[in-house]
Amino acid sequence: MNEKLGTGSGPKVDIAVDPVEGTNLMAAGKDNALSVISAATRGSLLHAPDMYMKKIAVGPQAKGCIDIDKSLTENMKNVARSLGKDIRELDVMIQERPRHQELAQEAVKAGAHVRFFSEADVTAAIATAFDHCDADIFAGIGGAPEGVVAATALKSLGGDFQGKLVPQSKEEIERCIKMGIPFPEKKLTMDDIVKTDDCFFVATGITNGMLLDGVKQTASGKLITHSIVLTGGKMKYVQFIHGQFSGDSEF
Repeated sequence: MNEKLGTGSGPKVDIAVDPVEGTNLMAAGKDNALSVISAATRGSLLHAPDMYMKKIAVGPQAKGCIDIDKSLTENMKNVARSLGKDIRELDVMIQERPRHQELAQEAVKAGAHVRFFSEADVTAAIATAFDHCDADIFAGIGGAPEGVVAATALKSLGGDFQGKLVPQSKEEIERCIKMGIPFPEKKLTMDDIVKTDDCFFVATGITNGMLLDGVKQTASGKLITHSIVLTGGKMKYVQFIHGQFSGDSEF
């Protein structure tokens, strides 16, 4: 992030983008690869350096129930209470990485169901806001720019997100300070990451996934893409036949 684009003649906005969220998934033809972009009025998005961020996310029904400074167990108890569930009914999204071994063990010990995923933590975070995804809470450490993208989507959906940068070296700490983050390990709330409601998020499926269908090719060779647009509390699905508009549905 922190790069400048455009001609200077249009509206000034911040953007956070990942052309391929889940590069290994796409390369292997596996599910949940997306192309994503978030945007908001200028000065509203956290200029997150390319480093690790500790994250926790939930959907609208559990908004206000998470605190990244508390243990996963305590967060799960609060989320379960908000959702009217027993903690043993919770589905916890955790990326399958060695760094998350203790986190997963904590979730299992508490009785929750852990849903491991290999990549694309933007999808995993956003999934907490969709009933059909069977994801109640997302937790773990991943890329900071991806955290900004996920937070923008969840803000549009009415969910909640918190993060905390995890610099791995003195150089990364200095990079944070140069980018206007004087206290890199400070807790970042949703409003710290996305300072406005005037924001939007768009994702297009590359391969089939939890949120969207992947790119399809018709018998005549045309490509069909499926996208989701989130803004102002509204959600719109768009199916596009390249070269011909197919239609959309608003929910």
